[in-house]
Amino acid sequence: MAPRLPRPHPHDVHIAVGGLLGGLLMWGLGLSPRDASDDLVLWPAYWAVLVPLVVMAGCELLRRTRPRLGLVIGTAALVADTVTLGSVVTVVLFTDLMYAAVLYGSPAPARRLPWLTGLLTMIGGVVPAALWRDPQGLLIGVGVGVVALAPAATGWVVRNHRDAAEAARLRAEQTALLAEMDRAQAVTAERARMARELHDMVANHLSAIAIHSTAALSLDEPKTSRDALSVIRENSVEGLAEMRRLIGILRDSGGDAAPVAAPTLDGLGALVDGARANGLDVTLDTDYRQVPAPVELAAYRIVQESLTNALKHARPGRVTVTLARRDGVLDVRVDSPYGHRDGPRAPGSGAGLVGMRERAALLGGTFDAGPDGGHWAVRATLPVTEGDPA
Repeated sequence: MAPRLPRPHPHDVHIAVGGLLGGLLMWGLGLSPRDASDDLVLWPAYWAVLVPLVVMAGCELLRRTRPRLGLVIGTAALVADTVTLGSVVTVVLFTDLMYAAVLYGSPAPARRLPWLTGLLTMIGGVVPAALWRDPQGLLIGVGVGVVALAPAATGWVVRNHRDAAEAARLRAEQTALLAEMDRAQAVTAERARMARELHDMVANHLSAIAIHSTAALSLDEPKTSRDALSVIRENSVEGLAEMRRLIGILRDSGGDAAPVAAPTLDGLGALVDGARANGLDVTLDTDYRQVPAPVELAAYRIVQESLTNALKHARPGRVTVTLARRDGVLDVRVDSPYGHRDGPRAPGSGAGLVGMRERAALLGGTFDAGPDGGHWAVRATLPVTEGDPA
């Protein structure tokens, strides 16, 4: 079964019907560019003009769906029109077919048609003038240029503008898509950063509160309960202060409020003292010079989260925190006793290890955590930019 031609565009139907009606009107009025005495008229019958006209009007239905086929059939109809009395409407419809073939046709033929019609225009003007030795022969080339070259060149110009507009639209869409992807990635990265900050700020204090409240509830001793309540109150106050700092960062209140300083390695002593107050036996060994602020914050948070994990999971024993700078990196190591633990425990979600690994990766460093003999070792290597701290 032969494939069906696609349905013509409504505008093409209007052009075809309008052209046909206009040609019939001129035919009815007896308007034609030639008369029967013309040597080129081989088909002088008055009705013969209608055959090329009807065929050309039918080709207009193909100007968008099958522009190449329409131009081929239309060219044959134009040749047939030249041996009749002729119709101006037939010629005008052919120029539209040439224009549509360049504008709507496939790229390769569309590129060739302006060059081909230009060559025909030159041949049509030069050859007759040379053969007849009459400058009026150039008028044939002018006619070919008006009928073929002008609409082909116009179609090529319009097609270039259309393609440029389409390319600009696609670039705009791609730019908007890339901007949306960048925005989504920035939002995701910011959410991950705030999740790490929230976890590292609050988990330590809430873990201490959970462990000491469990101990206070399990032992019916006033002194133990009083000590536990003291630790709970201290961690609650510190946790609230950390939360206020985080909320201040999220609100970004502007220049009215002074920015809250981020934790630095100078605060490790206070961090270790707090861990000791929570019941950990901690020793701190540091040997480093001043390092950039991002490295300071990452190292502080890694130590803080490691002490929180030791408070929740380590068995009784000494926890060792070591920081040393060498060969352009800051080494951070926290060792805690590893094994079965008696007494109250705080549940863990695993987010702490993920956050520490992310912090090291963001700085181009490495992170590793796992059992090492009878200890649980947390090891991080953070590259340090040489020169003044950032």
